Amino acid sequence: MKRRERTRQLIELGGLVAKAGLVELTDDDRAVIFGLLTSAAATLQSEARERAIIIWRRRGKRAFEQASHD
Repeated sequence: MKRRERTRQLIELGGLVAKAGLVELTDDDRAVIFGLLTSAAATLQSEARERAIIIWRRRGKRAFEQASHD
């Protein structure tokens, strides 16, 4: 059962990458996408963590709301 849950999680996370438009915007360049994600991870390990989370959460919620209206 754990394996199935992990597979579902990975599929959902990949869906978020696609939904954000990163696949098209990077021409499906996985090194670029991974670089973006590692930059975000570095921010989350820095003093800017709390501010970044607030900003990114707000942007994410707005993007989800916009997507549900499209």
